[in-house]
Amino acid sequence: MWLLNSSIGKKLIMSISGIVLVLFLTFHAAMNVAAVFSEKAYNMICALLGANWYAVAATVVLAGIVAIHFLYALLLTFQNMKARGSDSYAVNTRQKNVTWASKNMFVLGIIVVGFMLLHFAQFWYKMMFAELIGSHEVALGDKLVSTQNGAAFINYYFSQLWVVICYLIWYVALWFHLTHGIWSSVQTMGLSNNIWIKRWKVIGNIYATLLMAAFAFVTIFFYLKSLCGGSCC
Repeated sequence: MWLLNSSIGKKLIMSISGIVLVLFLTFHAAMNVAAVFSEKAYNMICALLGANWYAVAATVVLAGIVAIHFLYALLLTFQNMKARGSDSYAVNTRQKNVTWASKNMFVLGIIVVGFMLLHFAQFWYKMMFAELIGSHEVALGDKLVSTQNGAAFINYYFSQLWVVICYLIWYVALWFHLTHGIWSSVQTMGLSNNIWIKRWKVIGNIYATLLMAAFAFVTIFFYLKSLCGGSCC
């Protein structure tokens, strides 16, 4: 089947899965921003996305899409390395118009996945997974909190400077990954031409910037809130 065996087919699968993940990130960013304005509203969303069958099913599908995206990134990276062979240095020196992000997408992807594991350990593992195994309260520091009290998790983790720094690094890596990935995915899906490719690059840069700015805003907001004991924010 060409979709699975050809380079174009692999790129198409990776592109479609990537766009789906961008849409999820958009939802996640909007959900996080809601916490700034109303922690109660944020907790209501967390309750809806708890250990309900639809939320669990969506999580399984999302995990599958992440796995597919990463797997096909691996396959294409090794395929490109094999095709270049001993001429890889010469190829790299000739690509003057290729951006840094496009040449380091795989490395950026590894960084993104690495920080995803930290995010899962701090949030998903102690929220949805804890509910699935029958726990309705988990320890955060010296307190027990409800697994559906997402605001408590945000306030706790984003009060720690090392966590904030790690997340900001993650956002930067994601920004680089998305600034190339968005327009590249659109191009692979055949939704671009010589005129629109430049426009898609601008759109991709703006979208990635706004998306990561939203995540960073929430992270920094709750860190600053912790510094003043929650009374000045």
